[in-house]
Amino acid sequence: MKKEDLKIVFFGTPDFAVESLSRLVDGGYNVVAVVTMPDKPAGRGRQLQHSDVKRYAVEHNLPVLQPVSLKDEAFIGELRSYNAQLFIVIAFRMLPEAVWQMPPLGTFNLHASLLPRYRGAAPINWAVMNGDTETGVTTFFLKHEIDTGDVIQQRSCPIGRNENVEDIHDRLMVMGADMVLETVDAIIAGTVKPIPQDQMLMSNQQPTPAPKIFKDTCRIDWARPAEQLYNHIRGLSPHPAAWTTLVDEDGKEPTTLKIYTTSEPEPFDCNKAPAPGTIAADRKTMRIACADGWLQVLSLQQAGKKRMDTDAFLRGYTLSSASHCE
Repeated sequence: MKKEDLKIVFFGTPDFAVESLSRLVDGGYNVVAVVTMPDKPAGRGRQLQHSDVKRYAVEHNLPVLQPVSLKDEAFIGELRSYNAQLFIVIAFRMLPEAVWQMPPLGTFNLHASLLPRYRGAAPINWAVMNGDTETGVTTFFLKHEIDTGDVIQQRSCPIGRNENVEDIHDRLMVMGADMVLETVDAIIAGTVKPIPQDQMLMSNQQPTPAPKIFKDTCRIDWARPAEQLYNHIRGLSPHPAAWTTLVDEDGKEPTTLKIYTTSEPEPFDCNKAPAPGTIAADRKTMRIACADGWLQVLSLQQAGKKRMDTDAFLRGYTLSSASHCE
């Protein structure tokens, strides 16, 4: 079978998926339809916004399906009418069995981790937050439980000491697109030899979860070690961003600060460790005490303001001797 004869339906929503979709289209693969999330209201005007994948599909005259329910019989019937032999899923919802079992060559997913590590919705965030020095991308065939299917291909890449989640996202997006094309080519050639994930685990090793990130996940607990918080902040920057509450005791209302970048941890420079959340600042710099050292904040965003460097923030906000974070 030639790639032009292989009918593909592509499932995806954010920009991470667009890179692979565009590579398929530009490479002459036969993408017959695209499935993405329904339009959602956003912004102050609450106008309906298209997903990144839909914008690309519309610009390239690809049929777009936007089901509210993936179990809807009308959607399933329309999907079946394309007679696609292969489905590709990237950064999309969990598919019901009636969908992922439909194509005769199967449904494969591109996942931004080295499965079985970091199964779940936020694999890149958790890899950086946990201080890992390596991550990667995996293609695998879908099965009932999320991110548990047999692995087709896998490739690793390093996580730099000072890189944040955006840096890794962008690198994996390109690496993943390469692997998507390689996976499709291998399926066409009939050379795929999937490996069950259980066989990839070392003795007594367990799969690593990567659950969805919530607001409470992003809150900074200054009582944790500085190294952990350094990774925590990198793993949430620039989105959704780690946050803390700046508190004064001189009548000011507490304000929320999103913290995007810090220096690497510094040891305390005094015999008595300050309380976690203590702020040490001058006109240009601001350090915050963790359990065992300082983190110097380099860029942040005050509630209702734009993101800025710390020295710009300090020019417009006067810290008192009682100012602290909690």
